[in-house]
Amino acid sequence: MTAALRPVVARVAALNFACFFLEIAVALAIGSVALVMDSLDFLEDAAINLLIVAGLGWSARNRARLGTGMAVLLVLPALAGAVAAYEKFSDFTPPAALPLVLTGLAAFAVNLACATMLARHRTGSGSLTRAAYLSARNDTVANLAVVAAGLTTIAVPSPWPDLVAAALIAVINADSALDILRAAAAERRAAG
Repeated sequence: MTAALRPVVARVAALNFACFFLEIAVALAIGSVALVMDSLDFLEDAAINLLIVAGLGWSARNRARLGTGMAVLLVLPALAGAVAAYEKFSDFTPPAALPLVLTGLAAFAVNLACATMLARHRTGSGSLTRAAYLSARNDTVANLAVVAAGLTTIAVPSPWPDLVAAALIAVINADSALDILRAAAAERRAAG
């Protein structure tokens, strides 16, 4: 299982790392808090998947420890998003809506591809692969929120849809962190 999983997780990490750079550039250019959050989520996903590649050969106890650390990593984009949201209130203008929609759709396609690649491995290595799969799966929901924010901003130019999408992304990351903590705890118990 580890031999089949390693190249999949490495591809997912590379895709996430590349998307971070593209999405943060767009986020900063159009003034979108939701895209800042999502781009940081891509960076966090790249880091998680690189940690998974490193930890695949580890014992169940060490994988559980790594899973716990990854759950903490999932919370970091929420903190960065809170800073971006705070700054948005000083410049309360809506982001450019069409680039927001198009970037959200592109991110959705990438995350859907990553979730599909990871789906058949999601229970193979405990909390590690669960972390990668949940992150990619949940990111597709976040990307749909970004698209909805962009479409809403087209209809009603306001920064609120973008801020709401950013908050949703933070909630999704927190929920994933809890799921991964539960999986790591179960893995720790099973390891004795």
